[in-house]
This record gives sequence, structure tokens and C-alpha cells, in this order.
Amino acid sequence: MLDTTAGTLKRDARIIGLVGSAHFFSHFFQLALPPLFPLIKETFGVPYVALGFVVSLMYASSGIGQTISGFLVDRFGAARVLITGMCLFAGAVAAAGMAPTYWALLPIAVLAGLGNSVFHPADYSIFNASVDARRLGRAYGVHSICGNLGWTAAPVVVVTLAAHSSWRTALVTVGGIGVALALLLSTQSDSLADDRAATPRRAAGEGGGLAADLRLLMVAPVLAAFAYFALLATALIGLQTFSVTTLVTLYQAPLAVATGALTAFLLGSSGGVLVGAFLADHTRRHDLVAAYGLSAGAALTLTLASGALALPALPVLMAVAGFALGMTTPSRDMLVRKATPRGASGKVYGFVYSGLDLGSSLTPLLFGWLLDRGEPRAVFVVAAVFMLLTITTVVQVRRHGVRSTAAA
Repeated sequence: MLDTTAGTLKRDARIIGLVGSAHFFSHFFQLALPPLFPLIKETFGVPYVALGFVVSLMYASSGIGQTISGFLVDRFGAARVLITGMCLFAGAVAAAGMAPTYWALLPIAVLAGLGNSVFHPADYSIFNASVDARRLGRAYGVHSICGNLGWTAAPVVVVTLAAHSSWRTALVTVGGIGVALALLLSTQSDSLADDRAATPRRAAGEGGGLAADLRLLMVAPVLAAFAYFALLATALIGLQTFSVTTLVTLYQAPLAVATGALTAFLLGSSGGVLVGAFLADHTRRHDLVAAYGLSAGAALTLTLASGALALPALPVLMAVAGFALGMTTPSRDMLVRKATPRGASGKVYGFVYSGLDLGSSLTPLLFGWLLDRGEPRAVFVVAAVFMLLTITTVVQVRRHGVRSTAAA
């Protein structure tokens, strides 16, 4: 049970700020290398596909590591795992700046992915145990927005540093700052209670262990939540990655207009997260918020597939679509919480969030194939279909939610 101060606004704001800051740097480090690829390419004399493989390797490692990190969170504590992962990720970024050859970047990418894998299971375990339930929606919303800000800041910071020094100095600098901040966060670890406190440890001979933990991940609501993330990631990453190319091809839009439309989509998504955070705290029907947002996003995406819009309408429609989809994010996280037995936040969130990496890894192949076949409309159509399929998983998560049953 939470102590008497855990529900206060001041304490909640402090915890949300600490965890949100860690999530900011998670996303920041994810985009530390790609903006420097032209400079790294020149140094190592490798093609862009080789540099892209470095990023793919990082996300593959992260996807595999998320479920493992979830088990570690529930075993050793969220704060300890979070700080260790943050040090590992930041240290890997710094090590990339000192890599003597291209091949040295590959094991560094694996380490970076393992560092990145801790954030979701650790962050949500802390939120679920430390933040008043009345403010969880806003906590999840701030968490998502902090991640988006990390993505936004990284290219500006690393390119500016590289312009005044070198790409190596830029990476070593931001990596070193990340390690320092992780150590600073460690001084606040006593404030970051995790979900283990909600459940007494099993008595000897009571059963459980790894087999029981694996069975917990195979129940219907957890599998439905995993599918939710995998399907949604396919739709969103498809739009984020290929919408510029698709708009240029389908609408003959100038590159500046198509890029502006993508920016509008991302900004609209952040605005939607902010509104969705308040909605999540003032409704019990999180499934309806998610379903309506996904339905609106699918309808707007299909409108884009028509190819009949005027160019000035593209950024507007993309912004509204981003808003509708972003609005579902806090309610999505609330649904996962309801599907999570007490004391198991780490492993469940680690497992379901690995669905994001699965969907993200499949997306380039599917949507790239559609564009190579000369089917730009199909990019929007398929993205909309995946959004609609995601609604079916929302229904399943709510219908089979186990948190209240496990708590009874």
C-alpha cells in the first residue's frame, strides 16, 4: 500500500518529473547517431545501408531485451534496473564516439539496445506503484510527451555539437552527460517505489517461479495488449517513415509540403497525448477513448489515400489524424495497467512493449514493398486497416482484464 504522502500532488509531480526525464534521454539517445550518419559514413567509408543496420541491430536488441528487463524489474527493483540501463545506454553512445572501425559499432549497438530495453518496464512499474491512481493518465501522458521531446532535441543537439567539433566529440559529450544524469537520478532512487511493494513474496513451496511467470504472459489480456502494440506500431511507423515519400508520389507535393505534413502529424500527436491524459483520468471507459481515436485516425488516413485533397489541406488533415491517434496513448497505457496483475508490472509492460519493436521491424519491409510496386495509396489504406485491427485488441484487453481479479 502507498504511504500517506504518495497521493499528494507534489510527490506525484516529482516522481513523474524524474521518470519523464529518464524517458526523455531514452528517446534522445535513440536518435543520437542517425543525424550524424553523413559524417560517420565519410569516416568509415561504408554505405548508408550498413549504418542503417546499426540502428536495426539496436532495436532488435531492445525488443529482445524488454521482456528480460521486465523480469529483472520485478526481481531486483525498477529504480536499480532503470539507472543501470540508462548508464549502459549513455555509455554505449559515448563508446560509439570512440569506435575505431565500423565493425566496432555493431556490438556497441547491441549494448545500446539492451540499455534502451529497461525504460518501459521500469517506468511503468514505478508509476503504477508510486503515483496516485487519479493522476496515472496524466503521468502516462507526460511520459509520452517527454519521449517525443527527446526525439525532437537529439538532432539539433548532436548536429550543433558536431558542427563545432566532430561527430566523435558530439557522441562522447552527450553520452557522458547521460551517465552523469543517471548517477544523479540514483540519488533519488528511494523516491521511486515499484510495483513489487504491492504484492507479498511467495512463500516457499507455494509454487510459481519462471514457469508461472511465463504462463502469466500467455493469458488473453496480455497477449491482446502485445498485439495492440504490434499492430499500432505497424500503422504509426509506416506513416512516420513513409508518409513524406507517399505524399510526394501520390499528390506530387513539394518535399517541403510533405515534410511539413509529417511535422504537423507529430505535433498533433503530442497535442492529442496531452488531451488524452486528462481524458484518461476522468473516464473508466478507456477502451472507448482508444477505439474512437483509432477509428478517427483510420478514417482520416483513408481520406489521405483518396489522392483528391488540395495541397494546403494535407498538413491540416495529418495534424488532426496525429491528434486523434495521440489522444489514445494514455488510455492505452491505462488498459495495459488493468490487464496487469499486481506485482507483475515489469514483466508485463516489458513483454507488451516489445510488440512495438516487432511492429517497427516489420514495417519497412511491408510499406517499402508497396511503394516499390507503385502503390502509394496502399500505404495509407494498409495503415488504416492496421488501426482498425488494433480496435479489436482493445476490446479483448478490456473484456479479459485481470488486474481486478488478481487483486481480489
